[in-house]
Amino acid sequence: MAERDNRRERRDDRREETPEFADRLVAINRVSKTVKGGKRFGFAALVVVGDQRGRVGFGKGKAKEVPEAVRKATEQAKRQMIRVQLKDARTLHHDIEGRHGAGKVVMRTAVAGTGIIAGGPMRAVFEMLGVQDVVAKSLGSQNPYNMIRATFEGLSKENSPRSVAARRGKKVAEILRKPETEAAPEAVGG
Repeated sequence: MAERDNRRERRDDRREETPEFADRLVAINRVSKTVKGGKRFGFAALVVVGDQRGRVGFGKGKAKEVPEAVRKATEQAKRQMIRVQLKDARTLHHDIEGRHGAGKVVMRTAVAGTGIIAGGPMRAVFEMLGVQDVVAKSLGSQNPYNMIRATFEGLSKENSPRSVAARRGKKVAEILRKPETEAAPEAVGG
């Protein structure tokens, strides 16, 4: 019995250790199911959750009432979080394209002070991720589910110079160094 109480206490401690997440309701739809007696109405919610320090996730939930649908979506989003490496904790390391179905998004790195130039669902993802400077464009489908999935697909391809260097077995300086072909004209002119 004491062992069960200890496990319960450890589980409670783990919950308190997890960082507090911010969430953003992106879309809410009224959905209906046709049954013998008529139609039964419910709600579908799309939520983006993040810690604003490089972790973000999205989820969808359905229920008879809006608050329950939002709660289910938030729980799913917390379970499906991804980590994205950010440059200087404010922007992306490189330009990215993401696709899902007919939705296509283009995300570009930006200089400090640019802000988040993105519309609708993509803006919510960047705000929850903690990105401060980015330029993004949505092409194709305007469906918020597809736009968010395309954004996440693109963000999952984000690589930092440190991760590329580790994968290649090199140092970060070797990865970021300019090729010798550009350095050669400087030596000739001097």
